[in-house]
Amino acid sequence: MPRFSIVITCHNQAQFIAEAVLSALRQTFSDKEVVVVDDASTDGSAETLDRFASDIRLMKLRENVGAARARNVGAENSTGDYLVFLDGDDLLLPWALEVYARILSAQPVPVIISSLLWFDGPTPQLRAHEFPAEIKFVTYETVLAKDRPHRPSASAIVVHRQGFLGVHGWTNDMFPMEDFDILIKASSLGPAVQVLSPPATSYRVHANNSIHNVIPFLRELHGMIRKIKQREYPCARAYPLQSCAFLGGPILYWSRRAFQRGFYLPALELLTDGSKMVLAALVCRVAVLVKGRQPVQTMFINEPRPVPATRLQEVG
Repeated sequence: MPRFSIVITCHNQAQFIAEAVLSALRQTFSDKEVVVVDDASTDGSAETLDRFASDIRLMKLRENVGAARARNVGAENSTGDYLVFLDGDDLLLPWALEVYARILSAQPVPVIISSLLWFDGPTPQLRAHEFPAEIKFVTYETVLAKDRPHRPSASAIVVHRQGFLGVHGWTNDMFPMEDFDILIKASSLGPAVQVLSPPATSYRVHANNSIHNVIPFLRELHGMIRKIKQREYPCARAYPLQSCAFLGGPILYWSRRAFQRGFYLPALELLTDGSKMVLAALVCRVAVLVKGRQPVQTMFINEPRPVPATRLQEVG
C-alpha cells in the first residue's frame, strides 16, 4: 500500500490548527507522515504546533509566502508516495487515508479528488459505528473528464508526489482558484478517481473563508482563461474541449455571484472573456446526457478500523 504525506499549512489559525493536526495524526491508516508548514503566523499558532513535538515535521517560515507557496515547501520536504493536502482550518475524517489507500491498491492512479463534509460551529463528533462500510468512486481518463459535480478544495486533493513535482506543484502566489489550477495542471499526469462517498474532509465554514470575497476569484479566473487560450496548460493541447469546459462552471458561478453583489461590469467582463469555456461546458453536459455518465464502482470494507469515539480536542 502507498505511504502518504499529509501536508498541512496554516497562517494565523491558532483557533483551528491543533484540531487539523490531530485529525491527521488520528487516521486509521498508519503509514503516513504529517508535515506542517507554519506560514509566519503571529497569533500563537507556532507555539501550539510546538506541543506536537516529534509527532509532526514542523517548518516555520520567517516570511508570509501565501498558501500555495507554503504547500510547495511542505511537498518538497515530504517523503511519501502520495501527497494529501489539508488547510489549517479543515479536518481530515478518520477514514480518509484508509479510503485513499484501498482505492490506490486497486487502481494506482496519480490523482484522487474527494468530497467535502461542510460544517459550521462545533467540530463534528465521530463514533466508531460511523466508519463507512463501502466506498463509491468513479475512474476517469483525466480529471478534466469528470462528469459529476465536484467542489475543488486543497483539502480534498491527493496527488502522486513525483507527478506533483513534475508539473511544478501549486502555482506560487495564486490565490484563490489555486485548487482549480492544480487540478488542470495535474490532469496531464493521467487517470483520476473521484470519490463520491464517503466524504474524506470536513470543510470548516467561518467568516474568514476566501469564498466570501468575490473580486479575487474573478481576477484569477481571467488569468486561467488566458492560460487556456494561449495553451500554457499542457492539457489545453491534449484535451482542448475538456480544459475549456472545466472552467465553464466556475465562470458561470462567479459571474452570478458578482452580479448578485452588484459588480455588474466585472460579471459581464468575465462572461465575455470566458464565453468559449461556458459554451464548451454546455457541449460537454449535453454529451453526458446523451452518452450517460461513467459507471460508479463500489468497494466494500469488510473489516473497518475503529474510529475514536471522542471529539477532536486541542492539545493541552
